[in-house]
Amino acid sequence: MNEPQNFPLQFGKENDIKVSLQAVLPPERESIMKGQNSKITALYSRLSKDDIFSGESQSISNQKLDLEKYAKEHNFANLRHYSDDGFSGVDFERPSWQEMMTEVEAGNVGVILVRTLDRMGRNYLQTGLHRERFHECGVRLISTADGYDSAKGEDDLVPIREIMSEWYARDTSRKAKSVLHAKGKRGEHMTNAAVYGYKKSSDDKNLWLVDNEAANVVRRVFQMTIDGNGI
Repeated sequence: MNEPQNFPLQFGKENDIKVSLQAVLPPERESIMKGQNSKITALYSRLSKDDIFSGESQSISNQKLDLEKYAKEHNFANLRHYSDDGFSGVDFERPSWQEMMTEVEAGNVGVILVRTLDRMGRNYLQTGLHRERFHECGVRLISTADGYDSAKGEDDLVPIREIMSEWYARDTSRKAKSVLHAKGKRGEHMTNAAVYGYKKSSDDKNLWLVDNEAANVVRRVFQMTIDGNGI
């Protein structure tokens, strides 16, 4: 029987061994990765009034910095910020969210980065529907702080987190209304900023003083109304 022959590897223009994405990824996965590199990487941030009230340290600027850092460290390109400041997560009719979803539906978004999944929203059903829509549109969703990446498969804990986020929103809203109601009963101011005609005392932020210049305008408006001068 003939001995097997060893043929040495030869390298040349026609025999180069090339390493490509095909060596480690199935064709469909390679296609997704190539497509994401040419599409928008959406960096979404949100802060609601309830978040501010509860002292949550997730300012829009901090979220943007964290998302940009993550995106650059992981070589994501075509970064674009979408931010909703002062919008509740229970309602998905937010300007920047809707703008981002328009790009998603048009097939222009490859990756969406959020700091935490509750930045997307605090409505269990709507958040789940949007995650499903991202999957249908071939959009990869990453939560940088939660360690969630849809490219790695679904996380069974995500739906539980979404339910907890919705409960948190309801509880925070209830507490905020309760605190404001208590302040009103004590005769304290209900807003942080002084209304027109007053100014905050430099010694006591809860004390409002008459702003004489603005007060003259207020008195004039009231007098004009009494005199029958309408708008």
